[in-house]
Amino acid sequence: MAEFVEGPSLHLGAAVAKVKRRILPVFILMFIVNYLDRVNIGFIRQHLSSDLGLDSAAYGLGAGLFFIGYALFEVPSNMLLEKLGARLWLTRITITWGVVASLMAFARNENEFYFLRFALGAAEAGFFPGVIYYFTRWLPAAERGKAIALFLSGSAIASILSGPLSGALMQTSVLGLKGWQSMLFIEGLFSVVIGVGAWFWLDSLPRDARWLSAEEKQALEETIDAEQREREANQTARPGIFRLLRDPQIILFCVIYFAIQLTIYAATFWLPSIIRKMGDLSDLQVGFLNSIPWTISILGMYLAAAGAARWKWPQLWVAGALVIAATGMFLSTTGGPVFAFIAICFAALGFKSASSLFWPIAQGYLDVRIAAAVIALINSLGNLGGFVAPTVFGHLEKATGSVQYGLYGLAFASVLAAGLVFFVRTKPRT
Repeated sequence: MAEFVEGPSLHLGAAVAKVKRRILPVFILMFIVNYLDRVNIGFIRQHLSSDLGLDSAAYGLGAGLFFIGYALFEVPSNMLLEKLGARLWLTRITITWGVVASLMAFARNENEFYFLRFALGAAEAGFFPGVIYYFTRWLPAAERGKAIALFLSGSAIASILSGPLSGALMQTSVLGLKGWQSMLFIEGLFSVVIGVGAWFWLDSLPRDARWLSAEEKQALEETIDAEQREREANQTARPGIFRLLRDPQIILFCVIYFAIQLTIYAATFWLPSIIRKMGDLSDLQVGFLNSIPWTISILGMYLAAAGAARWKWPQLWVAGALVIAATGMFLSTTGGPVFAFIAICFAALGFKSASSLFWPIAQGYLDVRIAAAVIALINSLGNLGGFVAPTVFGHLEKATGSVQYGLYGLAFASVLAAGLVFFVRTKPRT
């Protein structure tokens, strides 16, 4: 009897290990190029100004339009993903966003810039939920959380790599293009190549994987199918968005996450411009300096996670991280460019830590039957901070010649969110 139990368990463990080794590196790599194509315009703002005539308001609007396209096409993309399958749809998404990102190199005016940024968001829509859906078909529930955490590490890696890589590529010239155009074209081409490679590397279902033994396929499929039957037996109707928004706790979660995302995307799109004011720096030097706050932020995330796991008071940890972010953003307005850069490095300890510490609170409050819907809602509304932050910063700089008031606004938003954190509950909603 012991052998009968142990055999399937061993086959399942071996299958899970193989799946992780096979698909996780691919998805992490896809996430890295996804992030690069999303934020690389932050390094070419001065070139967009001199070559395309974009002022600060036009740049900010274009940076933010990505998130409008992403939000509008998220639901249609998810519907097609379920109909056509995750393997086909994920490769389509990756190739399409790579093509659009490369076309950005050939934008000639602000209208084309606006259209391509919107199109890039539309092309990327559905990528994250597509990866999560793929995990549900390939990994048991107990393993998905670890896989998602590793997948999300791609964002942290990309934050560090984006500056040096983009700066180095701007020193090159392909097809007679200028350095900034070559960077956009090459980074978009990375995505196309990875998307094509993913089509040949990924399989639709475990039964199609030649790299799994027959016993491993059976153990994996039986476990996942059993979990799916259990979910279907306990499934309730998915609540509509207006019903969800009647819950004050969910509204609080949306507001807090929106404030966090405001600061993250303001730093993402405007930090290179702040760095350039520090002196006569090359694109490569700007890229390397840009990676410093994000490296520091990753250290802060791990330290905060370790501390929160040992001394459990989740609201206090999130509030403390937000106060650090607010302090750094406020201090960045009180000195010269070098001091501003140091202050934002300090702020990065806070705003990235707040982002990672926030989700356990939201997940702990939610009934498992509505968790997926609510998390999608919070994420969608929060990511609109990626539209608001660069757009407002652009208009403020155009009107006043400075982003000082925008930094004040970020500090205020973080302090407000820190106070609101103490009003959220951590017990599950029923």
